[in-house]
Amino acid sequence: MQNSFPMREWHVEHMEKTVVKFVTGLSETATMWEKRQHKRYGRITSVCRQIGYDIKQGVTIEQVLAYIQKIRTHSTFFSLLKNEGSLKRLDELKKHFSPPPIERSYKWWS
Repeated sequence: MQNSFPMREWHVEHMEKTVVKFVTGLSETATMWEKRQHKRYGRITSVCRQIGYDIKQGVTIEQVLAYIQKIRTHSTFFSLLKNEGSLKRLDELKKHFSPPPIERSYKWWS
């Protein structure tokens, strides 16, 4: 049996690090170089692109959503959630990777 995703564990760890880095945000004492790098690679589009690549390499969307939920509820991430705007960024990620709601179409003849 061939392993379709030989580096799945690495991509799971990379997704977790990416999510934590995005939710943490930029520190108040960031240097100009850190601000420039954050502007280039720390936005929601870049983060979703990185996580999307991890999904192509074997990470499931359910794992991403479970990790987002773990950040929200687990006590080890309590200090992370104290940062200003971290919950907002966490909600942005959840919104992006959540499945769209099922729309029910009502027909006038039904």
